[in-house]
Amino acid sequence: MKVTLALAGLACGLVAVSASAQEAPTLEFAFEEIVTLGEVTVPGDTAQGGRIIIPITGGTFEGPAIKGTIVPGGWDYQLRRADGCNEVKADYFLKTDDGVVINVVNTGVICMEGGAMKPVRTHPVFEAPRGKYEWLSQVAFVGTLEPAPPSAGSAVKIRFYRVR
Repeated sequence: MKVTLALAGLACGLVAVSASAQEAPTLEFAFEEIVTLGEVTVPGDTAQGGRIIIPITGGTFEGPAIKGTIVPGGWDYQLRRADGCNEVKADYFLKTDDGVVINVVNTGVICMEGGAMKPVRTHPVFEAPRGKYEWLSQVAFVGTLEPAPPSAGSAVKIRFYRVR
């Protein structure tokens, strides 16, 4: 009888989880970055496509629960595909105002249409140490990427949204 009650309780819990999993996700703004970029290196065509490497030289980020700088030394690896779009994979570090270092790997696809960049959506994954910012490692995020204002120099603006 105890086993039956335990299984019934487990089944009720699964039904509750299943019902909540049916809800449509929503987005909550997490923070915005201005990422400064260095000179582009073009190694050339590979078997996968045309490789482009862009150094990440610094920048800043800020949101309601986080603020700091972008550590120089990261890279934006791009692969020019046969369809003219670029697969993007950026790997870099954030340093919060209180000294915590967080790794970001952000992927996406950049396509052009009529000489203008189509809206870019990215999939960032954060590796944060345990503690104040570990929430970054525990949930899904989606990002937007666009050129930064001209006053920022060679830079991009990335906004991150937590998926709820």
